[in-house]
Amino acid sequence: MNLTNRKSLTPALSIAVLALSFLLAVFLATPSGQAQKTKDLGPPPPVPRYKPKPTPTPEYEVVRITSNLVMVPVSVTDAQGNPVLGLKQTDFRIEEDGRVQEVAQIGDPEHVPLDIALLIDVSASVVARFDFEQEAAAAFLKQVLKSEDRASVFAIDQSPRMIQRLTTATAAAQSVMTVKAVKGYTAFFDSVLAASKYLDESSPSGRRRIVIVISDGDDTARIIDAPVAQSRGNDMKLVGVEAQNQLNQKGTLETQQQVQKSEVTFYSINPSGQSLRLNARATRAEQGLERIANATGGAAFVPKDEAELPAIFNRIASEIRSQYLLQYYSSNEGSNRTFRRIAVSTPQRAELRVRTREGYYPKAK
Repeated sequence: MNLTNRKSLTPALSIAVLALSFLLAVFLATPSGQAQKTKDLGPPPPVPRYKPKPTPTPEYEVVRITSNLVMVPVSVTDAQGNPVLGLKQTDFRIEEDGRVQEVAQIGDPEHVPLDIALLIDVSASVVARFDFEQEAAAAFLKQVLKSEDRASVFAIDQSPRMIQRLTTATAAAQSVMTVKAVKGYTAFFDSVLAASKYLDESSPSGRRRIVIVISDGDDTARIIDAPVAQSRGNDMKLVGVEAQNQLNQKGTLETQQQVQKSEVTFYSINPSGQSLRLNARATRAEQGLERIANATGGAAFVPKDEAELPAIFNRIASEIRSQYLLQYYSSNEGSNRTFRRIAVSTPQRAELRVRTREGYYPKAK
């Protein structure tokens, strides 16, 4: 009986095993359906990107920047002409059109770069001493100019002639040695005007501008009687003495004003020596050089002979490097661009000689 019952249960067990196997197979096949279901949910949201917060703008102290800042190079010497160093801001008194100004600070000349225009007279009046002047001028540029300084070279010829634009000391000195002397008349005023305007246009603010002239200052280009000269085949014929005086005065004033407008310090070296006193026109020309130099805070030198040239160049170099650079904010807020007169003194050291420019023309705001 028991054996019979076991035999009857065998088919049922087989069917049950088959059913379980089928269910297991269906269960294992469900991942593809689950994947489809996940796909229907759409793509996952994008990963949020980190956006840094903007850095807050720092609050700086407001710096006063105006166009009425005036920089005044000042040379201070003792009775022997030696530079006086060590003066402080409180030692100076500066006035503009009679009004006392507050000295904001004293700049260090060693930290203010130079732009120099060197002008060499190549006319007949200086041809005898030309080679020595040329060598002394080239040596001066190498001596006084530093790496941040620049120099340009002009020939004072029958018309202004630029030899070299602003460049390094070495390049400028080489250009000086290429200049050749000629036997023509002299366009002195026009050459200084051209050099001053060039510095005004090419030298940015914050640099000291200096013109150094090796010439007797005798401008013959403006006093030629052109019609007579042309009829004689360009043989130079000068106008009358009175006309010469008037043209010279006009040229000196025009040149002085342009040099002042360009904020240039003017130095001259007259190679004529003591012989210039023997000629009225030469004396008048030297007086013109002195007038322009005094108006700009520079100096006019007349060496006794060519042997003094190196010493004079050394004196100019020493003065340039020992100047006090007074800076003040003009109290004149007006827009008038007429000439403003400057006066600088050292009240506590009255024995010192103070030399600076007579004034300036304010720039347009």
